[in-house]
Amino acid sequence: MFSWARNSTIYRIERRMHTEKQLYDAIARKAREKFEDISDAQVKALADAAVKFAYDNKALDDTAFAEMSSRSGMRSGRSKRAVVQRLSQKGIAKETAAAAVAEMDDLYAAIVLARKRAFGPFRKVGLDEKRKAKEFSAFARGGFSFDIGRQVFAMTLEEAENILDAGRHF
Repeated sequence: MFSWARNSTIYRIERRMHTEKQLYDAIARKAREKFEDISDAQVKALADAAVKFAYDNKALDDTAFAEMSSRSGMRSGRSKRAVVQRLSQKGIAKETAAAAVAEMDDLYAAIVLARKRAFGPFRKVGLDEKRKAKEFSAFARGGFSFDIGRQVFAMTLEEAENILDAGRHF
C-alpha cells in the first residue's frame, strides 16, 4: 500500500502542482476506491506518508503554490480577495495567502478584467445606465472595490494600455 501511495504521489505531482490539502485528499480518496475494507487509520497513514514523501523530495510547497497562483490570478484579472478565497479553498493557510497577495496590484488586475470583458476604456459601445450597472456589478463580483471600478471607468484607453504595459513584468 505504501509503494502505491508513493507512486500515486509521483504521478500526481508530475502532472501539476498540488497543495498539501489537495494531495492528502486525493490520496485518501483514491485509497478508499482502490483498497477494499481499508480502515480510516490506514487511509490516514497512506495520505500522511504521501504528503511526507512529497515534502521530503521538495515536490510540495504551499508558499510557492500561493505565490504562483497570485501572480497568475493578477495576470488573468482576479482581485486580491478572489485569489485569497481561492487559495483558502485549496487549503492554503490565511497567513501564507495574505503574504502571497501582498505584491498584487488590484488596479492592474481590474484593467485586465476590463480588457477581457470590453468594459471601461475598452468599451466598444455607448454607455447607458444598464451597461454601467452591469460593468460595476462585474467588478464587484470579481472582488474589486467600488473605487477601483470607478478608477477604471475614468481612464482613457491610452492610460489603461500604459498601465498594462508597465505591468507586463508580473
